[in-house]
Amino acid sequence: MTELTSFDKSLLNLLQGNLPVCSHPFAVLAEQLGADEQTVLSRLQHLKLQGYLRRIGTFFNSNKLGYKGTLVALRVDPAYMESVAEAINQYPGATHNYEREGRYNLWFTLLTPCLETEKKILDEVEALPGVEDLLNLKANKKYKINVQFKLH
Repeated sequence: MTELTSFDKSLLNLLQGNLPVCSHPFAVLAEQLGADEQTVLSRLQHLKLQGYLRRIGTFFNSNKLGYKGTLVALRVDPAYMESVAEAINQYPGATHNYEREGRYNLWFTLLTPCLETEKKILDEVEALPGVEDLLNLKANKKYKINVQFKLH
């Protein structure tokens, strides 16, 4: 990985919480940084290629939009880990899919428009080769945190 420039750090600081909702958000960021839109876009592409960025996207209040969410823990035969993870990633509502140590070694969150869709997806996931067990861990109460990393 290459070192972050001061411009990169300023761009990433802005991007974490101030991406404007407009037709040219990167042009607005560029103006705030004293640069042009193409410079911002090329630096973002470089930062993604270097592994500093995974994605740029919005967060929305899934409950207010009618979505149901759950945390899912899977026990997966290690020989099938990659294929199970890739299958889960094909579902549009699957997020935060990650491998962990322990008995339940693959965890993901799932957002669906209704409980019937959730059940259908979880039944399909549970039937995947290599899946040995599935826990559907519904939240009793939601605590939302906002994490931003200040780069200096």
